[in-house]
Amino acid sequence: MIGPVSLLVVALSLALAAWALWFVIRDRAVILRQLWGGAVVEAVLVAQAVAAIVLVARGTGSPDRALFGGYILVQLLILPFAALWAFAERTRWSSVLLLIAAVTTAFLEYRLLQIWGPL
Repeated sequence: MIGPVSLLVVALSLALAAWALWFVIRDRAVILRQLWGGAVVEAVLVAQAVAAIVLVARGTGSPDRALFGGYILVQLLILPFAALWAFAERTRWSSVLLLIAAVTTAFLEYRLLQIWGPL
């Protein structure tokens, strides 16, 4: 269950990063639609976190629960924090911030797959 959802999170995060990169190249600030895109990624992350907590509680998955839980918690906080900051910063740098947050989310998802173990 965690594998397909992880691939969806990585794909959505990289799509959001590409969109933010396009805005960086064009020297534009983040727009509300991009923040809604980040909200879609966040919704998938919350669903994945709930599913992962249920699976870990049943004894399936990661042997290192603290590390896995830490990655999930950080991953859930990055996009909302970046969205708030990007909304407050109305310059090109808001797009840079969203780009960094989206790439970081994709990387953390990749690490979660490694921590979870064989699919």
